[in-house]
This record gives sequence, C-alpha cells and structure tokens, in this order.
Amino acid sequence: MAKGKIVFEEERCKGCELCISVCPAAILSLKEDVINSKGFHPAYVVNEEKCTGCSNCAAICPDVVITVHRIDK
Repeated sequence: MAKGKIVFEEERCKGCELCISVCPAAILSLKEDVINSKGFHPAYVVNEEKCTGCSNCAAICPDVVITVHRIDK
C-alpha cells in the first residue's frame, strides 16, 4: 500500500482548512498553538502513518504550500 509524507510551508499557510476538508484519512488539522508571520494558524499532519499519499491536500491548496512525497511499499 502506498504511503505519503506531507510537507507544509508553514510560513505561507493561511489556515484556510481546504486541505483538511479533502483529506480522506482525516489526518490534517490546524496548529492552534502556533501563529505564523502572516497571523494564521498553519495546517499540519496529525498522524503521518495514516497518510495514503493521495495528494488531495496539495491539489486543493490555493497557495501551493503543500508537497506530498509518495512512498510506495
């Protein structure tokens, strides 16, 4: 089964939550305790082990701050 590793450019993330809404594994959330230099709570991966590498999050991100590295196992 394919897996993925998600990398966020936290300083550019505006916390729009679009990535969270399209994640089939429901593993994304906002860092409520972090505010980036733009004044937003950036998104992050809650449980990377459950990532399937589908790249839905990267495809929907309007600011292109998400990169998904697919790992085939």
